[in-house]
Amino acid sequence: MDNSTHQIRITDDLEALLDVLPPHLKEVLEAVNEEDQNLIEIIIDLGRCPEARFTEHEMILSAQEIAQEDIDYVVTRIGKFMGDNRAGIERTLHRISAILNRQGKIIGLTCRVGRAVFGMVDIVQDILETGQSLLLLGRPGVGKTTLLREAARILAEKKRVVIVDTSNEIAGDGDIPHPAIGRARRMQVAKPSLQHEVMIEAVENHMPEVIIIDEIGRQLEAEAARTIAERGVQLVGTAHGITLENLLLNPTLSDLVGGIDSVTLSDEEARRRGTQKTVLERRAPPTFDVLVEIKDRQTFAVHHEVGRAVDMLLRQKPLIPEIRYRSEAGEVKIESPVQPKTGEMPAKNRNGGYGDFRGRQAAQGVTNFDTKVLQSKKIYPYGVGQNRLRQAARTLRLPITIVDDLEDADVLMTLKNYYRKHPQPITQAERLGKPVYVLRSNTVIQMESCLADIFSLNADEVDADSIAMRETQEAIHKVLSGTRSIELAPQSSNIRREQHQMARQANLISHSQGREPYRRVRIYRDVHTRGKS
Repeated sequence: MDNSTHQIRITDDLEALLDVLPPHLKEVLEAVNEEDQNLIEIIIDLGRCPEARFTEHEMILSAQEIAQEDIDYVVTRIGKFMGDNRAGIERTLHRISAILNRQGKIIGLTCRVGRAVFGMVDIVQDILETGQSLLLLGRPGVGKTTLLREAARILAEKKRVVIVDTSNEIAGDGDIPHPAIGRARRMQVAKPSLQHEVMIEAVENHMPEVIIIDEIGRQLEAEAARTIAERGVQLVGTAHGITLENLLLNPTLSDLVGGIDSVTLSDEEARRRGTQKTVLERRAPPTFDVLVEIKDRQTFAVHHEVGRAVDMLLRQKPLIPEIRYRSEAGEVKIESPVQPKTGEMPAKNRNGGYGDFRGRQAAQGVTNFDTKVLQSKKIYPYGVGQNRLRQAARTLRLPITIVDDLEDADVLMTLKNYYRKHPQPITQAERLGKPVYVLRSNTVIQMESCLADIFSLNADEVDADSIAMRETQEAIHKVLSGTRSIELAPQSSNIRREQHQMARQANLISHSQGREPYRRVRIYRDVHTRGKS
């Protein structure tokens, strides 16, 4: 990536927004803008003093309360409000959002300043140019839409780009799009509920190479995004959420990163792991190849392999993304995560708790993975999914070779139901003195545990906090999926406090019950459920 210093250029057409405001507010804001040009939005609510919000502070614009005439003054000078209660100013990027009373009358306005920022996309430009689908996450106002707009402009120089502009926020109000999107084409959406249909229409009718979509927030939009990605079209979009973990806990949007399925363990395995009987696994390949968490306008956390990142989270393994930021000199700096040594698992996860197998013999001749490079192992899989086995080896960074000839193999790996029948390959392996490893079922998690045993990876002390948080995540997912309530294992007050916080973040209800040291948290779906439990 070219880290040369460059100039960021911002255009905001602020005069157009100030011109639609009542004169007494316009005068104040013009004077204030000369000193502080970081205005974000103007708040006009009936019966309250008008406010201006800046990047670092807020201020009252006038001691005079807003009258209905002031609100009407603004409404008559802007575009028409649509189904999402948003309007704009033609040929600008400004957005005016309305607050209605129960009769549908406008009693409040949020006037957000729309800015076209040139020179910001270089922080992820190398990712965009690879053709990979990119998903942006971040809190409101952090610059997701601004980044989408410039991404559309840059990509449109070489590719056919279509923007699905739900609220005319990317390309501005009116039928002629804002120059900030360059040669990209824009499709408007009549109603927010029809966004998914316009997404599919864009692909079917206009032959785009890239689709740009802002605010994926509904199940149908997530399904449309998957359809677009599977047709080979590059997708660049934003979604409601701050981090990858937030997205996983959102049952509506988790499909964007592969979705989650519950897998039931046996009683014996659940006791061995010290967890509940239900664990989570990724259901499918993710819709997006790369996910970017926008921490602030200058700092991004990048997950280059979304599928692997989701698997790491579900297995409670440390997830260290690549960090990109802009220095004071304007240079883009990249801090790559420290990669484990070959064959090394993150320390707090070497607890042997991810598989369900029985080693028939200990693997021989394996070097210590903390000090030396591991010797490659040749594995003969009998009834075991080879793609899943390769995925497990990649996740643990273990050197394996899958062979078709049992005599060339170092070990044989099979499933419990095959081992019980003792077919010829298993009999032959035991006759040759080769280790036989038996899995209870054909899952990636259990293959990881088997490989850890084959390579003699040492188990560290189990992290009780990690187990508790994993149990809480699984409970939240089950309750969001329809389970009435889940009671967690007894924990200390500090851990219970974190469990309550996780439940609140998922919009669920929780409370503690019982006496110490058996006090524990129960998680509910809603107030009515809680009263019945």
